[in-house]
Amino acid sequence: MFAIRQYEFGPAENLLFEEVPDPEPTTGQVRITVAAAGVHLVDTTIRKGGFGPVEFPMTPGREVAGVVTALGPDVSPDWLGRRVVAHLGQANGGYAELAVANVSALHELTDNVSFEAAVAMIGTGRTVVGVLGAAKLTADDVVLVTSAAGGMGTLFVQEARNVGARVVGLASASKLDLVMDNGADAAIDYTRPGWADGLKDMTVVLDGVGGDVGEQALKTLGPGGRQIIYGWASRKSTPISTEALFANSLTATVALGPGLMRRGLRTLEDESMAGLASGRFVPLVNPPFALKDAAQAHTALESRATVGKVVLRP
Repeated sequence: MFAIRQYEFGPAENLLFEEVPDPEPTTGQVRITVAAAGVHLVDTTIRKGGFGPVEFPMTPGREVAGVVTALGPDVSPDWLGRRVVAHLGQANGGYAELAVANVSALHELTDNVSFEAAVAMIGTGRTVVGVLGAAKLTADDVVLVTSAAGGMGTLFVQEARNVGARVVGLASASKLDLVMDNGADAAIDYTRPGWADGLKDMTVVLDGVGGDVGEQALKTLGPGGRQIIYGWASRKSTPISTEALFANSLTATVALGPGLMRRGLRTLEDESMAGLASGRFVPLVNPPFALKDAAQAHTALESRATVGKVVLRP
């Protein structure tokens, strides 16, 4: 089979398209013929050496969808031929034509769910569900979504509208129409100086950008508002002082880490995939990159040239 291989930490150019032996499923595993593999910002961080231990050479990628075409020992034959999606956890191996996954990680897909949509929801979607659990949006909320054209941001906009809240989305100028088409009441170019001027009385900020954007977003909250932090795509965390919180009786909540894990990843995945099947969530998928172009996919994601979920197609 063909797969992406990485031999050392570094730039996207370190992702090489090579022919390697087919992986064989062991006890409790299946082999999936991959139809779509998800590309996540965590993948770019792992590539550069900023997240967890890695044994080289490695094949990156932790989100795959496709068809089960081989079974390991003791795996029920009922799995053979099923359309599935799986998050591979720390195992990686998703940027390939074939990938192995534990049976316990599999979610069967109905025929109306595309592989691209499934891979967009299995990892990103479970985080979205966890963040929304912390945010507890209601119809009375006025929600500010940072990075509203991203894989998570687009789903946050949808859920805000689902519960009847008003929602303002932040994005670069070229993506404002996309944010509006996704259901936002207003879209603002966060790269424009003074973008937050006149924006006030937000009740919730969903902050995955951090840095100056996160700091300015905090200032838009009205009395009793809450800032839900789920990342720092700007590579800087949102600076929050106790004085800022006291001034307007604000709360700041980190929705990742132990708070997310307490619900259990499988539970979050189940809710995410159920939301996909029901139409509650409609993930935006960037036009897929070919597997051999994984380096280009990483570069595009890191430069924010993509919209929605980035996917590789073997």
